Amino acid sequence: MNILIVHRRYTLTKQLQKKLALVTGASRGIGASIARELASAGTHVILLGRNMGSLEEIDDEINKNGGSSTIVAMDLLDYPAIDRLGASIFERWGKLDILIGNAAILGQLAPIHHYDPNIWEEVIGVNLTANYRLLRSLDPLLRLSENGRIIFLSSDISDGLHPYWGAYAISKSALETMVLTYAKETERSALKINIVDPGPTATNLRAGAFPGEDQRKIQRPETAAKFISEVIFDKKINHGAILKRFN
Repeated sequence: MNILIVHRRYTLTKQLQKKLALVTGASRGIGASIARELASAGTHVILLGRNMGSLEEIDDEINKNGGSSTIVAMDLLDYPAIDRLGASIFERWGKLDILIGNAAILGQLAPIHHYDPNIWEEVIGVNLTANYRLLRSLDPLLRLSENGRIIFLSSDISDGLHPYWGAYAISKSALETMVLTYAKETERSALKINIVDPGPTATNLRAGAFPGEDQRKIQRPETAAKFISEVIFDKKINHGAILKRFN
């Protein structure tokens, strides 16, 4: 098991891999499924998440199937740790080829004027600010790749037409604006940046939003992950495009 400890004195020797990907929210759901897909394609995957036990299970599964991965147990609200993450990856691998911004939390479903301020700050922090900090930390490493790929997951809830979705909807709308702005700023680079809406998927987040829904009737995370994996490796997809999957 490889574990990357993010701190100022990290000194492990660089390892050369064909491709290196970082997936946030990799301990379960779509993130874990994306990690499996990438590992099966020969990519070394950095599994970033909060739950060490779940990350170890995904890491064991990947390695049993002949893949390779490294665990980063991190709370995305720990912004200084995100700032140090780029340096730690550079010291060990020298670059980053793929960034998948998958991690998100739902918060509460409530009218804006009744929304709990502490939950608001947490949702905006994880779903938006953490992704800004990831770009700030990892942009130099992605530019060192021959063709760096960046994908952030969004949702149709971002359209402003879904009342009571509060901070989640607002964070996803702001995330899309941030990513599209970044895409315009990097048009002359080798980076390719996209937003993906995987469509309704049987995840814990969706179960929290729709507690009475029969999740057997919507797509599994594995199906969403296959679509996202195809987007990653499809050279015909335009830089800055928003891609939506409809079930």
